[in-house]
Amino acid sequence: MLNRSDFHARFQSPGPVILPVIHVLDAPRTQDNIERLIDAGLKGCFLINHDFEKEALIPILREMRAKYPTLWMGVNFLAVTGADAFPILGDLSRSDCLMDAYWADDACIDEDGENAQATEIARIRARSGWDGMYFGGTAFKKQRDVTPDRYGDAARHAAPFMDVITTSGIATGQEADPTKIAAFRAAIGDRPLALASGITPENAHTYGDVDCFMVATGINVPGNFYDIDPHRLGSLVDACDRMS
Repeated sequence: MLNRSDFHARFQSPGPVILPVIHVLDAPRTQDNIERLIDAGLKGCFLINHDFEKEALIPILREMRAKYPTLWMGVNFLAVTGADAFPILGDLSRSDCLMDAYWADDACIDEDGENAQATEIARIRARSGWDGMYFGGTAFKKQRDVTPDRYGDAARHAAPFMDVITTSGIATGQEADPTKIAAFRAAIGDRPLALASGITPENAHTYGDVDCFMVATGINVPGNFYDIDPHRLGSLVDACDRMS
């Protein structure tokens, strides 16, 4: 199982790893945003389809992988679990389009430990032939509610099923309650923890227990859902450097 030090070593980042989340519209705009994160010295990103079906994202993934063969590149097919995503990722990898990670908003974790769905997703992942990094949404925004007193249970049961345990605030752009992060950290020990909402240059320092910031709203041009603001991104990079 991946541990925190190994995760940070992969990105050569002693502080929180910043993975911008690019809301894809088309290939040229996606490329512009990738260039901005590369200019900021970052090693990777996630691409997500908010405005169209996952099938329309696949050719853009192929084009971006061809243009950036060494960039760490993850994907989120919106509202799709690993059960549907992993076979697609396996097919992509066999055609020279390896995606380095998959992020599922819902990893189908049951805080009571009855994890039949998560177990089946793990079987599908193994059969797919794809060997990238799995970021699994746990007690995640817009999914089934988990009561705060069960956050630790959800995180503990999630840990065996994924590489990076991933959680969020209650909605896009909303900060996560620090007590939620503390419960996750206590439950998962030395495993990597990612936070996928509400991170900004101003509040990053409050999340020292988090290993990875998956961030869009907090670094985008104000009022713009799609485009990275280089100045906001640079401020977040500086904040994370101070956390090293």
